[in-house]
Amino acid sequence: MAKSRSKSDLPTKICPVCDRPFTWRKKWADCWDEVKYCSDRCRRRRASAKPEGVESMD
Repeated sequence: MAKSRSKSDLPTKICPVCDRPFTWRKKWADCWDEVKYCSDRCRRRRASAKPEGVESMD
């Protein structure tokens, strides 16, 4: 019987749109290196996300 991993042992990334951490999912097993967004909603909103390193001119 396979030993299951604790959720805290799974790799995580930070979503560039919402800046929240998200955890590896089994459906991402083959493409984890390419996964950038935590959800479809953030993937759709990526165009409106501010580019990194750019601050407002106020």
